Amino acid sequence: MYIITGAAGFIGSVLVHHFNTLGITDLLLVDELESGEKWLNLRDLKFTRMIHPEMLFEDDVWKKPLSVKGVFHMGACSDTTEMDMDYLYYNNTQFTNDLFSVCTQKKIPFLYASSAATYGEGEMGYKDDHKLCSKLKPLNKYGWSKKLSDDWALSQKKTPPCWFGVKFFNVFGPNEYHKGKMSSVVYHGFNQIKEKGQVRLFKSHREGFKDGGQMRDFVYVKDVCRAMIELMAAGKKKPSLSGIYNLGTGEARSFADLAHATFKALKLKENIEYFDMPETLRAQYQYYTQADMTKLKKALPKFKFHSLEEAVADYVQKHLNTANAYLGAE
Repeated sequence: MYIITGAAGFIGSVLVHHFNTLGITDLLLVDELESGEKWLNLRDLKFTRMIHPEMLFEDDVWKKPLSVKGVFHMGACSDTTEMDMDYLYYNNTQFTNDLFSVCTQKKIPFLYASSAATYGEGEMGYKDDHKLCSKLKPLNKYGWSKKLSDDWALSQKKTPPCWFGVKFFNVFGPNEYHKGKMSSVVYHGFNQIKEKGQVRLFKSHREGFKDGGQMRDFVYVKDVCRAMIELMAAGKKKPSLSGIYNLGTGEARSFADLAHATFKALKLKENIEYFDMPETLRAQYQYYTQADMTKLKKALPKFKFHSLEEAVADYVQKHLNTANAYLGAE
């Protein structure tokens, strides 16, 4: 059995789907569905059972730890504009640390979601070097909540048999639909094109960047989930691989590139409108991120990512522009 937290969310549900494609359905899912539409992410997927996060540490699964092949901890508050630091600390930091400790005690492989938001402005680059982690200065509370767990994990003398903290860069793809304003530019762009025939992007408020020229390391969620499963498998064979890893593509692309690819996937003429970025975002807005992927390439030398154009085309044509966009229903 594998345990997946945040299983009804964006990355968590795609991870469940990927396990299903590998023929693995013995999965304990951990999440809270509430009154939203996250349940649709799991509707067509197969798993053993599902529990609320508050029940996880008391669940009987820990009485038979040898039956647990690994824990993938995707559960967190991923809203980069969340202002309640107590809420972020409990959900993103303390819960992660507690789960890390249980996996250490039970000798269970552990992988948790960190974030590229830990890098802040990127003044020290985007290299997943353990010596640099404590020096990073996130721009927002969300990024700091993730950094705190990275720092804590690296300080532990006792750890799970293999463990990984993966710094997600800008992940996009199917099953992100419930995320609202935090959904990707591809998703919002697709809907804008369908509704008004155009995509709206932020103007640049920094010298050296054109409007829509702000750059991110965009990575397809299907690649992210495949990489996590392969990374844990590699760690089981070679525990020394354990540690903090970037999970991007290693290639920064602009938001304009993303919009171009979306129009191309729909075989439509480009129509982009640029508008002023809200004042509240400007102080904490990253203009450039690009993952240093040296470490992951050494751990998974045969792993290949989709190009931006390939990923956008797959997302738009196989999911967004179909009758049922959810994974497992195709």
